[in-house]
Amino acid sequence: MTTQTLTESITCACGKCSCTVDPATAIEKGGQYYCCEACANGHADGKGCGKSGCGCGS
Repeated sequence: MTTQTLTESITCACGKCSCTVDPATAIEKGGQYYCCEACANGHADGKGCGKSGCGCGS
């Protein structure tokens, strides 16, 4: 018998980000889930998440 773990992927709560995250490993802030600290902190330093194809820090 094979055991399969199902994970729910949701979109990062950052309005500019197109990344999906697993709530179990995401950064939770204010009841919302983010893919990284940059998104969770509203890109205060102007940096994006750095993931290929995502322009959230722009």
